[in-house]
Amino acid sequence: MQYIRLGNSGLEVSRLCLGTMNMGTPDWKPWIFDEKKSEPIVKHALDNGVNFIDLADFYSAGVGEEVVGRIVKRLARREDLVITTKVGYGTRTGINASGHSRKHIMDSIDASLKRLDMDYVDVFMLHYFDVNTPVEETMSAMNDIVRSGKARYIGVSTMLTGQLAKILMACERNGWVKPINMQLQLNCAYREEEREMIPFCRDQGLGVSVFSPLARGLLTGDVQSTRNQTDFFTQQMYSDEASFEIARSVQRVARARGVSNAQIAQAWVANHPGVDCMLVGADTTEQFDSALAALETKFDAEELYELERNYTPCDVINDYTAGKRILRSARPGTERFNLTEAVA
Repeated sequence: MQYIRLGNSGLEVSRLCLGTMNMGTPDWKPWIFDEKKSEPIVKHALDNGVNFIDLADFYSAGVGEEVVGRIVKRLARREDLVITTKVGYGTRTGINASGHSRKHIMDSIDASLKRLDMDYVDVFMLHYFDVNTPVEETMSAMNDIVRSGKARYIGVSTMLTGQLAKILMACERNGWVKPINMQLQLNCAYREEEREMIPFCRDQGLGVSVFSPLARGLLTGDVQSTRNQTDFFTQQMYSDEASFEIARSVQRVARARGVSNAQIAQAWVANHPGVDCMLVGADTTEQFDSALAALETKFDAEELYELERNYTPCDVINDYTAGKRILRSARPGTERFNLTEAVA
Protein backbone atom coordinates (compact mmCIF):
# COMPACT_ATOMS: atom_id res chain seq x y z
CA MET A 1 0.00 0.00 0.00
CA GLN A 2 1.12 3.55 -0.73
CA TYR A 3 0.67 6.28 1.89
CA ILE A 4 0.50 10.06 1.65
CA ARG A 5 0.19 13.03 4.02
CA LEU A 6 -3.26 14.54 3.65
CA GLY A 7 -2.89 18.11 2.48
CA ASN A 8 -0.63 20.29 4.60
CA SER A 9 -1.36 18.20 7.70
CA GLY A 10 0.86 15.60 9.29
CA LEU A 11 -1.86 12.95 8.97
CA GLU A 12 -0.72 9.93 6.94
CA VAL A 13 -3.39 7.97 5.09
CA SER A 14 -3.43 5.10 2.62
CA ARG A 15 -3.91 6.09 -1.00
CA LEU A 16 -6.94 3.81 -1.07
CA CYS A 17 -9.72 4.81 1.29
CA LEU A 18 -12.44 2.29 2.08
CA GLY A 19 -15.82 3.78 1.17
CA THR A 20 -18.68 2.42 3.24
CA MET A 21 -21.86 3.74 1.65
CA ASN A 22 -22.68 0.13 0.70
CA MET A 23 -22.48 -1.05 4.34
CA GLY A 24 -25.33 -0.88 6.82
CA THR A 25 -28.77 -2.27 6.12
CA PRO A 26 -30.63 -3.18 2.89
CA ASP A 27 -33.70 -1.67 4.50
CA TRP A 28 -32.21 1.68 3.44
CA LYS A 29 -31.42 0.75 -0.18
CA PRO A 30 -31.56 -2.69 -1.84
CA TRP A 31 -27.85 -2.76 -2.74
CA ILE A 32 -26.58 -2.21 0.82
CA PHE A 33 -24.71 -5.01 2.63
CA ASP A 34 -25.51 -6.01 6.18
CA GLU A 35 -22.84 -6.48 8.85
CA LYS A 36 -22.10 -10.11 8.00
CA LYS A 37 -21.51 -9.37 4.32
CA SER A 38 -19.56 -6.18 5.06
CA GLU A 39 -16.99 -7.62 7.44
CA PRO A 40 -14.95 -9.66 4.89
CA ILE A 41 -14.55 -6.56 2.72
CA VAL A 42 -13.39 -4.41 5.64
CA LYS A 43 -10.99 -7.13 6.76
CA HIS A 44 -9.54 -7.51 3.25
CA ALA A 45 -8.96 -3.76 3.01
CA LEU A 46 -7.25 -3.61 6.39
CA ASP A 47 -5.14 -6.68 5.62
CA ASN A 48 -3.90 -4.90 2.49
CA GLY A 49 -2.75 -1.81 4.33
CA VAL A 50 -5.77 0.48 4.25
CA ASN A 51 -5.92 2.72 7.31
CA PHE A 52 -8.40 5.29 5.90
CA ILE A 53 -12.15 4.57 6.27
CA ASP A 54 -14.88 6.95 5.10
CA LEU A 55 -18.37 7.06 6.61
CA ALA A 56 -21.31 9.45 6.91
CA ASP A 57 -24.21 9.67 9.34
CA PHE A 58 -26.50 9.63 6.30
CA TYR A 59 -25.45 6.14 5.17
CA SER A 60 -28.21 3.69 6.05
CA ALA A 61 -29.67 6.48 8.24
CA GLY A 62 -26.98 5.94 10.86
CA VAL A 63 -26.86 2.14 10.73
CA GLY A 64 -23.75 2.31 8.55
CA GLU A 65 -21.78 3.92 11.37
CA GLU A 66 -23.02 1.30 13.82
CA VAL A 67 -22.10 -1.60 11.52
CA VAL A 68 -18.65 -0.33 10.54
CA GLY A 69 -17.90 0.75 14.10
CA ARG A 70 -18.53 -2.78 15.39
CA ILE A 71 -16.52 -4.36 12.58
CA VAL A 72 -13.39 -2.23 13.01
CA LYS A 73 -13.49 -2.73 16.77
CA ARG A 74 -13.20 -6.48 16.15
CA LEU A 75 -10.50 -6.19 13.50
CA ALA A 76 -8.13 -3.33 14.39
CA ARG A 77 -6.79 -0.98 17.02
CA ARG A 78 -8.53 2.39 16.98
CA GLU A 79 -5.26 4.33 17.04
CA ASP A 80 -4.11 2.62 13.82
CA LEU A 81 -7.10 3.88 11.83
CA VAL A 82 -8.09 7.19 10.28
CA ILE A 83 -11.87 7.35 10.56
CA THR A 84 -13.93 10.04 8.85
CA THR A 85 -17.62 10.72 9.02
CA LYS A 86 -19.81 13.46 7.57
CA VAL A 87 -22.59 15.74 8.71
CA GLY A 88 -25.33 17.39 6.67
CA TYR A 89 -28.02 15.14 5.30
CA GLY A 90 -28.96 13.67 8.65
CA THR A 91 -30.53 10.40 9.72
CA ARG A 92 -34.17 11.43 10.08
CA THR A 93 -36.73 13.93 8.89
CA GLY A 94 -37.79 16.98 10.83
CA ILE A 95 -36.84 20.56 11.66
CA ASN A 96 -33.13 21.01 12.48
CA ALA A 97 -32.47 17.37 11.52
CA SER A 98 -30.19 18.26 8.60
CA GLY A 99 -27.95 21.05 7.37
CA HIS A 100 -24.96 22.72 8.98
CA SER A 101 -26.45 24.81 11.76
CA ARG A 102 -24.56 24.83 15.05
CA LYS A 103 -27.40 22.84 16.61
CA HIS A 104 -27.35 20.09 14.01
CA ILE A 105 -23.56 19.87 13.85
CA MET A 106 -23.25 19.56 17.62
CA ASP A 107 -26.07 17.02 17.82
CA SER A 108 -24.62 15.04 14.93
CA ILE A 109 -21.06 14.63 16.21
CA ASP A 110 -22.37 13.25 19.50
CA ALA A 111 -24.78 10.91 17.72
CA SER A 112 -22.08 9.69 15.31
CA LEU A 113 -19.62 9.00 18.13
CA LYS A 114 -22.29 7.07 20.02
CA ARG A 115 -23.12 4.95 16.97
CA LEU A 116 -19.43 4.34 16.22
CA ASP A 117 -18.73 3.69 19.92
CA MET A 118 -15.65 5.91 19.67
CA ASP A 119 -14.35 8.89 21.61
CA TYR A 120 -13.38 10.83 18.48
CA VAL A 121 -13.25 10.75 14.70
CA ASP A 122 -10.09 11.69 12.87
CA VAL A 123 -11.76 13.86 10.21
CA PHE A 124 -15.25 15.34 10.63
CA MET A 125 -16.51 16.50 7.25
CA LEU A 126 -19.21 18.77 5.89
CA HIS A 127 -21.15 16.60 3.43
CA TYR A 128 -21.89 19.62 1.21
CA PHE A 129 -22.11 23.42 1.43
CA ASP A 130 -25.22 24.57 3.29
CA VAL A 131 -26.37 27.75 1.55
CA ASN A 132 -28.99 28.37 4.23
CA THR A 133 -26.62 28.67 7.20
CA PRO A 134 -24.06 31.48 7.66
CA VAL A 135 -20.60 30.08 6.99
CA GLU A 136 -19.32 31.64 10.23
CA GLU A 137 -21.88 29.68 12.25
CA THR A 138 -20.92 26.43 10.56
CA MET A 139 -17.16 26.83 10.84
CA SER A 140 -17.29 28.13 14.41
CA ALA A 141 -19.09 24.93 15.37
CA MET A 142 -16.60 22.77 13.46
CA ASN A 143 -13.71 24.58 15.17
CA ASP A 144 -15.28 23.97 18.58
CA ILE A 145 -15.58 20.25 17.82
CA VAL A 146 -11.85 20.02 17.09
CA ARG A 147 -11.00 22.05 20.20
CA SER A 148 -13.18 19.74 22.28
CA GLY A 149 -11.27 16.68 21.06
CA LYS A 150 -14.26 15.05 19.38
CA ALA A 151 -12.50 15.36 16.01
CA ARG A 152 -8.82 15.65 15.19
CA TYR A 153 -9.32 17.50 11.88
CA ILE A 154 -12.13 18.78 9.66
CA GLY A 155 -12.82 18.28 5.98
CA VAL A 156 -15.29 19.26 3.28
CA SER A 157 -17.03 17.61 0.35
CA THR A 158 -18.97 18.35 -2.83
CA MET A 159 -19.19 22.10 -3.25
CA LEU A 160 -18.24 24.90 -5.61
CA THR A 161 -14.78 26.43 -5.49
CA GLY A 162 -16.18 29.78 -4.40
CA GLN A 163 -17.98 28.11 -1.52
CA LEU A 164 -14.76 26.48 -0.35
CA ALA A 165 -13.08 29.90 -0.60
CA LYS A 166 -15.76 31.37 1.71
CA ILE A 167 -15.04 28.63 4.25
CA LEU A 168 -11.29 29.22 4.15
CA MET A 169 -11.69 32.99 4.44
CA ALA A 170 -13.97 32.62 7.45
CA CYS A 171 -11.44 30.33 9.12
CA GLU A 172 -8.58 32.71 8.32
CA ARG A 173 -10.42 35.76 9.67
CA ASN A 174 -11.31 34.08 12.94
CA GLY A 175 -8.28 31.92 13.60
CA TRP A 176 -10.30 28.69 13.30
CA VAL A 177 -8.94 25.34 12.18
CA LYS A 178 -9.10 24.88 8.41
CA PRO A 179 -10.19 21.83 6.42
CA ILE A 180 -7.37 19.47 5.48
CA ASN A 181 -9.29 17.45 2.89
CA MET A 182 -11.70 17.98 0.02
CA GLN A 183 -13.69 14.92 -1.01
CA LEU A 184 -15.01 15.27 -4.54
CA GLN A 185 -16.36 13.27 -7.46
CA LEU A 186 -13.93 12.55 -10.29
CA ASN A 187 -13.72 9.85 -12.95
CA CYS A 188 -13.27 9.44 -16.70
CA ALA A 189 -16.91 10.44 -17.23
CA TYR A 190 -16.92 13.44 -14.85
CA ARG A 191 -13.96 15.79 -14.79
CA GLU A 192 -15.37 19.24 -14.05
CA GLU A 193 -13.42 19.48 -10.79
CA GLU A 194 -10.22 19.72 -12.85
CA ARG A 195 -11.14 23.26 -13.89
CA GLU A 196 -11.05 25.10 -10.56
CA MET A 197 -11.51 22.93 -7.48
CA ILE A 198 -8.46 20.68 -7.76
CA PRO A 199 -6.04 23.53 -8.63
CA PHE A 200 -7.53 25.61 -5.79
CA CYS A 201 -7.11 22.76 -3.30
CA ARG A 202 -3.51 22.34 -4.40
CA ASP A 203 -2.89 26.07 -3.96
CA GLN A 204 -4.53 26.17 -0.53
CA GLY A 205 -2.95 22.98 0.82
CA LEU A 206 -6.00 20.71 1.00
CA GLY A 207 -5.71 17.02 0.27
CA VAL A 208 -7.97 15.67 -2.47
CA SER A 209 -9.79 12.38 -2.05
CA VAL A 210 -12.01 11.11 -4.84
CA PHE A 211 -15.24 9.17 -4.69
CA SER A 212 -17.10 7.39 -7.50
CA PRO A 213 -14.04 6.49 -9.63
CA LEU A 214 -16.30 4.04 -11.48
CA ALA A 215 -19.03 6.63 -12.16
CA ARG A 216 -21.45 4.80 -9.87
CA GLY A 217 -20.75 1.55 -11.71
CA LEU A 218 -21.14 2.79 -15.29
CA LEU A 219 -17.44 2.34 -16.09
CA THR A 220 -17.42 -1.29 -14.95
CA GLY A 221 -19.64 -2.24 -17.89
CA ASP A 222 -22.25 -3.68 -15.51
CA VAL A 223 -25.11 -1.36 -16.37
CA GLN A 224 -27.62 -3.98 -15.21
CA SER A 225 -26.37 -4.06 -11.61
CA THR A 226 -28.86 -3.69 -8.77
CA ARG A 227 -27.47 -0.28 -7.94
CA ASN A 228 -27.63 1.02 -11.50
CA GLN A 229 -31.20 -0.21 -11.83
CA THR A 230 -32.40 1.26 -8.54
CA ASP A 231 -30.24 4.36 -7.93
CA PHE A 232 -31.85 7.30 -9.73
CA PHE A 233 -28.72 9.43 -9.16
CA THR A 234 -26.88 7.23 -11.65
CA GLN A 235 -29.48 8.04 -14.28
CA GLN A 236 -29.28 11.76 -13.52
CA MET A 237 -25.49 11.92 -13.63
CA TYR A 238 -24.43 9.45 -16.30
CA SER A 239 -27.24 8.87 -18.77
CA ASP A 240 -25.94 10.86 -21.76
CA GLU A 241 -24.27 9.39 -24.81
CA ALA A 242 -20.88 10.88 -23.99
CA SER A 243 -20.86 8.95 -20.72
CA PHE A 244 -21.69 5.74 -22.57
CA GLU A 245 -18.94 6.43 -25.11
CA ILE A 246 -16.46 6.97 -22.29
CA ALA A 247 -17.51 3.63 -20.80
CA ARG A 248 -16.88 1.99 -24.17
CA SER A 249 -13.42 3.55 -24.32
CA VAL A 250 -12.64 2.18 -20.87
CA GLN A 251 -13.71 -1.23 -22.11
CA ARG A 252 -11.53 -1.00 -25.22
CA VAL A 253 -8.42 -0.21 -23.20
CA ALA A 254 -9.28 -2.91 -20.67
CA ARG A 255 -9.70 -5.55 -23.38
CA ALA A 256 -6.44 -4.56 -25.02
CA ARG A 257 -4.72 -4.89 -21.63
CA GLY A 258 -6.54 -8.07 -20.66
CA VAL A 259 -7.74 -6.59 -17.36
CA SER A 260 -11.08 -5.51 -15.93
CA ASN A 261 -12.86 -2.31 -16.91
CA ALA A 262 -12.81 -1.32 -13.24
CA GLN A 263 -9.02 -1.52 -13.02
CA ILE A 264 -8.63 0.80 -16.00
CA ALA A 265 -11.17 3.34 -14.71
CA GLN A 266 -9.62 3.30 -11.24
CA ALA A 267 -6.10 3.59 -12.65
CA TRP A 268 -7.11 6.76 -14.50
CA VAL A 269 -8.14 8.28 -11.14
CA ALA A 270 -5.20 6.90 -9.17
CA ASN A 271 -2.73 8.32 -11.70
CA HIS A 272 -4.37 11.76 -11.80
CA PRO A 273 -1.82 14.36 -10.62
CA GLY A 274 -4.46 16.19 -8.59
CA VAL A 275 -5.60 13.14 -6.61
CA ASP A 276 -4.19 12.01 -3.26
CA CYS A 277 -6.60 9.23 -2.28
CA MET A 278 -9.21 7.18 -4.09
CA LEU A 279 -12.28 5.85 -2.32
CA VAL A 280 -13.12 2.22 -3.01
CA GLY A 281 -16.65 1.04 -2.34
CA ALA A 282 -16.17 -2.66 -3.08
CA ASP A 283 -18.89 -5.31 -3.04
CA THR A 284 -16.32 -8.14 -3.09
CA THR A 285 -12.69 -8.65 -2.16
CA GLU A 286 -11.97 -9.14 -5.86
CA GLN A 287 -13.31 -5.68 -6.60
CA PHE A 288 -11.03 -4.25 -3.97
CA ASP A 289 -8.09 -6.07 -5.56
CA SER A 290 -8.75 -4.26 -8.85
CA ALA A 291 -8.19 -0.97 -7.01
CA LEU A 292 -4.91 -2.29 -5.60
CA ALA A 293 -3.80 -3.23 -9.11
CA ALA A 294 -4.88 0.20 -10.36
CA LEU A 295 -2.29 1.88 -8.13
CA GLU A 296 0.43 0.20 -10.22
CA THR A 297 -1.23 0.56 -13.65
CA LYS A 298 0.31 3.16 -15.98
CA PHE A 299 -0.97 4.24 -19.40
CA ASP A 300 0.81 5.05 -22.63
CA ALA A 301 -0.14 8.19 -24.56
CA GLU A 302 -2.51 6.41 -26.94
CA GLU A 303 -4.37 4.65 -24.13
CA LEU A 304 -4.74 7.92 -22.27
CA TYR A 305 -6.08 9.65 -25.38
CA GLU A 306 -8.65 6.89 -25.84
CA LEU A 307 -9.81 7.24 -22.25
CA GLU A 308 -10.09 11.03 -22.45
CA ARG A 309 -11.16 11.80 -26.01
CA ASN A 310 -14.91 11.50 -25.42
CA TYR A 311 -15.02 13.93 -22.53
CA THR A 312 -16.70 17.28 -23.10
CA PRO A 313 -17.81 19.90 -20.55
CA CYS A 314 -21.00 19.37 -18.61
CA ASP A 315 -22.90 20.89 -15.73
CA VAL A 316 -21.25 20.52 -12.35
CA ILE A 317 -22.73 17.62 -10.37
CA ASN A 318 -23.97 18.76 -6.98
CA ASP A 319 -27.17 19.28 -5.05
CA TYR A 320 -27.99 22.47 -6.96
CA THR A 321 -27.78 21.16 -10.55
CA ALA A 322 -29.89 18.00 -10.45
CA GLY A 323 -31.73 17.44 -13.72
CA LYS A 324 -29.75 20.10 -15.61
CA ARG A 325 -27.13 17.99 -17.38
CA ILE A 326 -26.26 19.08 -20.92
CA LEU A 327 -25.96 16.65 -23.82
CA ARG A 328 -22.41 15.91 -24.94
CA SER A 329 -20.78 14.53 -28.06
CA ALA A 330 -17.50 12.68 -28.57
CA ARG A 331 -14.34 13.23 -30.63
CA PRO A 332 -13.27 10.63 -33.20
CA GLY A 333 -11.20 7.65 -32.10
CA THR A 334 -7.80 6.52 -33.34
CA GLU A 335 -7.48 3.40 -35.47
CA ARG A 336 -6.18 1.35 -32.53
CA PHE A 337 -9.35 1.82 -30.48
CA ASN A 338 -11.86 2.68 -33.21
CA LEU A 339 -14.05 -0.29 -32.41
CA THR A 340 -17.82 -0.46 -32.16
CA GLU A 341 -18.54 -3.04 -29.47
CA ALA A 342 -20.99 -1.93 -26.82
CA VAL A 343 -20.45 -2.05 -23.10
CA ALA A 344 -21.81 -5.33 -21.82
